[in-house]
Amino acid sequence: MEPHNLYSRRIEPRLTEALEDTPVVLLAGPRQAGKTTLVKHIAKLKGMRYLTLDDELTRLSAREDPVGLIRNLDRSVIDEIQRAPQLLLAIKKNIDEDRRAGRFLLTGSANLLAIPTVADSLAGRMETLSLLPLSQSEIEGHHANWIDNAFSGHLLNANPSVAGESLIQRVLRGGYPEAVSRESPRRRNAWARQYLDAIVQRDVRDIANIEKLAHLPRFLSALAQTAGQMCNYTQLGGQVGLDSKTASRYIGIFEHMYLLKRVDVWSRNHLNRIVKTPKLQFIDSGLLGTLLGLTAEEVERDRTRFGHALETFVYGELLKQTTTSDGDYRLMYYRDADKVEVDVVIENAAGQLIGVEVKAAATVKQSDLRGLRKWANLAGNQFKLGVLLYDGLETMPLGEGIWAAPISSLWGKQ
Repeated sequence: MEPHNLYSRRIEPRLTEALEDTPVVLLAGPRQAGKTTLVKHIAKLKGMRYLTLDDELTRLSAREDPVGLIRNLDRSVIDEIQRAPQLLLAIKKNIDEDRRAGRFLLTGSANLLAIPTVADSLAGRMETLSLLPLSQSEIEGHHANWIDNAFSGHLLNANPSVAGESLIQRVLRGGYPEAVSRESPRRRNAWARQYLDAIVQRDVRDIANIEKLAHLPRFLSALAQTAGQMCNYTQLGGQVGLDSKTASRYIGIFEHMYLLKRVDVWSRNHLNRIVKTPKLQFIDSGLLGTLLGLTAEEVERDRTRFGHALETFVYGELLKQTTTSDGDYRLMYYRDADKVEVDVVIENAAGQLIGVEVKAAATVKQSDLRGLRKWANLAGNQFKLGVLLYDGLETMPLGEGIWAAPISSLWGKQ
């Protein structure tokens, strides 16, 4: 595999564009997704100074004299800003005196905008962009955006198609540059375990004061077992001796660390038979696979546990595409009281909808379309397209605006 900095990141043009008209740009996303590599590259191109709050002296200066530190900076990159959030107020004051564009490029591996004072103080002065782990399109060097194309009525060509064993490998590898560059599953798992440990032991402390740190690794493993399922806080907490309120708070913290996301239910207001509970999705299928102890050998023998990892993989790919798409999209899911569901519902700014169902098999049966058909009917004139993504090679129409397409069409070509 190529070294990390040879991957062209789709967010880069957006980032340079934002720096041309906005005083502060924040590149947010999980630790080790490639933010530092990207901002160092941009700092070099634009002649900006680079500072990281992972450096002890810089961190000390930021905490002891934030105003003094910022006063001496202009056109600077500040990496890992969540390690000294007090800098943000100093940046706000400084920006109010000098509103030139492109003065500060920040990175954060915790969702800073969840801290109310930060969101308020930088409103209108800062633009936030997300950098998630590598998408399959970035790994392959493809540029088409599946969601933009699907809303214009066009599915990408899976070229070349990826199915069976090589799809399993991609799902279990995930998108973190370090995991992608490691050759063997054993080495990737070693990296993923160390990564998860570092987040729990160190990063959580930066953004939350938690008394029961010891519960977190066990709680994260419990969450992995319920990936892709509805979120019952009482039940989840009970597995590791936490009450539902604490369980919900811990999930919020893992969300701020970009490990997982609560996905809302799509509903049309008058449909009261729809289940309202969000479901939990991990953002990276590789980390989920490590937490589940899932191996390629097991998947080839028995696909039972692979379905959730595959759904996570597809959700992650779609989420990454929303960060670099031309359109503005929301990802949801559908489930009703009869347990009929659609894995991902994508809504565009005009309220049009695409439903995506994920299937871990190479064949498609009539019964696989039940959820999409029922939901398409409810969506009515908002319905644009239904796509059943499966582990096969052909793209085929299945009537009534519903298609079967290879999972690998997600990173296909136009």
